[in-house]
Amino acid sequence: MVATRNRAAVAEEELSEPLPARLVQDMHAVFGEHHARAVNTKGMIVRGGFAPSAEARELCRAQLFRESMVPVVARFSNFAGFPNIADNASLANPRGFAVKFLISDGSNLDIVNHSVNDFPVSSITELSELMQAAARSGGQPTPGSELDVFFENNPRVKNFLTKPTRAPRSWATISYYSINAVQFTNQRGENCFVRYQFVPAAGEQIVPIEEEGRLSPDYLFEEISERLAAGPVRFTWYAQVAEDSDAIDDPATAWPDDRRRVPLGTITIDQLGPNSPEADRALVFLPGSLPPGIEVADPMLTFRNAAYPYSFAERNR
Repeated sequence: MVATRNRAAVAEEELSEPLPARLVQDMHAVFGEHHARAVNTKGMIVRGGFAPSAEARELCRAQLFRESMVPVVARFSNFAGFPNIADNASLANPRGFAVKFLISDGSNLDIVNHSVNDFPVSSITELSELMQAAARSGGQPTPGSELDVFFENNPRVKNFLTKPTRAPRSWATISYYSINAVQFTNQRGENCFVRYQFVPAAGEQIVPIEEEGRLSPDYLFEEISERLAAGPVRFTWYAQVAEDSDAIDDPATAWPDDRRRVPLGTITIDQLGPNSPEADRALVFLPGSLPPGIEVADPMLTFRNAAYPYSFAERNR
């Protein structure tokens, strides 16, 4: 595998305690102060279960792949940190899908995904610089602003954040990706690096562009409630397996589509969860806290694990 940055330097510069807190503060400076999530603020909690595949048990020794059914709590969401963002707004993309697996031994596996197979920056340092520039520019790249200068110096970031996006027909009709690689270890002690993909059983369905403006500002909430009343929603969970040439610590670089994908099992969402403000504030996902058999490969995952508790504390003040 290819490590694109010095890991010792990453650990020193990215895992210091002030940086995770500052990143959360910068996000609130961009999107506003509110007692809710710093990003992916508007969302809906759902519940269901995960049935692992035989292939998963061969690939990884983690306990959740050895059980017949694992309860899950998940949360669909819109991207931006605005509590009342319209579901058809451009800043609602990419969409989020966070999943908490409630393993029988009392441990959890949390995976936080979004609906594009890459990320605007390669490191937390770059992410912090982006958010600081956005915070000092009022979130707008007006000519000469810090954000405008950052975009000019980082064209990949500008392209990611300004490219046109489309509204999904449903949270249940788009694929989701975890951008940070992890290492799987199987019962024989063999290792591989993977990224996760969640593919909808209903297929990919996008709203025609001429219909987007007519959508309700809460159309995704309305649609998923109606869909679950009619029957369950299913996703196939895949592990995309890295090859030797793939960067395992650069989330801004997607791995090629021809990489092997192993089906890990099926997630079935069959009911709405509690969706009060109190329940939403109480639900926290820690994607860097991993069970035996799964280890962090991309250091950004460890940083995210340090940042999320700050956001949790902010919204519960």
